[in-house]
Amino acid sequence: MMSDNGRTLIGAKRSLNLITILGEISEDISRKYTVHGLTWQFIPPYAPHMGGLWEAAVKSFKIHFTKIASNHKFTFEEFTTLLVRIEAVLHSRPISPMSQYPDDLNALTPGHFLRGAPIHSIPKPTSENLSLINKWQRLKVLHHQFSKRWKTEYLQELHKRNKWKGQESNLREGDLVIIKDGLLPPKEWKLGRIVNLHLAPDQNVRVVDIRTQSGIVTRNTT
Repeated sequence: MMSDNGRTLIGAKRSLNLITILGEISEDISRKYTVHGLTWQFIPPYAPHMGGLWEAAVKSFKIHFTKIASNHKFTFEEFTTLLVRIEAVLHSRPISPMSQYPDDLNALTPGHFLRGAPIHSIPKPTSENLSLINKWQRLKVLHHQFSKRWKTEYLQELHKRNKWKGQESNLREGDLVIIKDGLLPPKEWKLGRIVNLHLAPDQNVRVVDIRTQSGIVTRNTT
């Protein structure tokens, strides 16, 4: 495990070390509480650039939150509620397929590491149907606006168009893909498995047929 030098993180490492020491005294404690094979490594102080992976996630949150909420004033409860809802959006993003089975349309998400299952929520109206009549509706509007902005940027980052210097690998049948859909709720993603490839004259794949939970759809690879 790698982290920065935050006080809570340093305290967590000390607590783990204490559990390990106690485990050497009592076999029962060792069997129940010792974290096997865990080593904690801290990056150098005042070097946040060395924590690029998690700092990128923090940056992604800060940029979009500033764009949608910088002109609003919140109470502590309102601010906490909005942060928790945004956190759920970030932890719902697909990372990789759960398995290679062609019938499996599930993806591994950060939520699986936090609670052992994907993060879901009760369906709500889209932001276009909400007004700013009261504080709760305002929070829902900001939540949807953040989700829409962040999802768009996240998908663009996954599909960067760099200068072609070599042959890129084509999509293959059975690949799990994300289908862009701006009408989905904040924590939901439209996933599907490729079932058919449409080859262009240059033998590159630009159009595919995708099997989703609602049937077969045809989409451009972009």
